[in-house]
Amino acid sequence: MESANGEQHGRSSASTITDDEREPLLEERDSETFRTQWSDIQARFVDEPQSSVEDAHRLVGELMEHLQRTFSDERKRLERVWEGGDDVSTEDLRIALTRYRSFFNRLLST
Repeated sequence: MESANGEQHGRSSASTITDDEREPLLEERDSETFRTQWSDIQARFVDEPQSSVEDAHRLVGELMEHLQRTFSDERKRLERVWEGGDDVSTEDLRIALTRYRSFFNRLLST
């Protein structure tokens, strides 16, 4: 919770957001494409409210699919590291967990 002077209250140090968790989930060009499409949908709402809502539904679905592919690609990359079985170092596992934590926290951020 944020006070009137901008201080954060009610957050434990364990929930502190790190720099990698502030990074966007999408590459800049993908993000810009989605934002442009969203702006177009919003601009048409007054004249075409029903089709704007239908297009918003479609666009959000596309964004969710894109995020799913991003997560799936990251998971596959991590699984390739693990294919070595017992040869996976604790450091490799720490890095993998850190990446999952980052992705998880970014999904939950507002």
